[in-house]
Amino acid sequence: MEGKDMLTERFYEIGIVPVIVMEDPEDAEKLADVLCKGGLPCAEVTFRTAAAAEVIRRMKKARPDMLVGAGTVLKPSQVDSAAEAGAEFIVSPGINPATVEYCIGNNIPIIPGTQTPSEMELALSFGLETVKFFPAEPAGGLTMIKAVAAPFTSLRFMPTGGINAQNVSAYLEYERILACGGSWMVSGDLLRTGNFDEILRRTEEAASIVRRYRKAD
Repeated sequence: MEGKDMLTERFYEIGIVPVIVMEDPEDAEKLADVLCKGGLPCAEVTFRTAAAAEVIRRMKKARPDMLVGAGTVLKPSQVDSAAEAGAEFIVSPGINPATVEYCIGNNIPIIPGTQTPSEMELALSFGLETVKFFPAEPAGGLTMIKAVAAPFTSLRFMPTGGINAQNVSAYLEYERILACGGSWMVSGDLLRTGNFDEILRRTEEAASIVRRYRKAD
């Protein structure tokens, strides 16, 4: 498990985290290869399917240097499944104190979902410095993030939900955005049809957008 500072640095450099919903783990290794080849060596594998833990396991085995975590984690038992499979970070749609405390107690990085100032204050009370902002676009997007970020000077954000190739640049340009979560390059249709050429094209396009804003200082 990477240290907090190292993990934060990797998120910042990668810039866009592909959010994956995979029904069948059979192509997990191939997807890992394509994401790495395309320039986004990262994946948030959501626990919306029974295959999630196996997908994480296969991706990490195929690409040990790839940053792989678990999303849509709703309870501590899912944290265990994800960590045992090799997940390096946990993402949740909301902020469940039981799940947050469990992750902190087991030294597992967690990025909980927030939307309101009260939820952000709760995250800060746990000592967290990065929160997910979800669902980003329906909840007011970058305008809302900038408004709520003002009083929380130590927080950084990972907006997810409604972010795509057309609007991600605006998010990445804002210094308080650590990374953006997005599924457009790994959409369910592309995964179901095995269209890895298009996944590669979209991943390369996304990585090129990141490079405009995340040049090495």
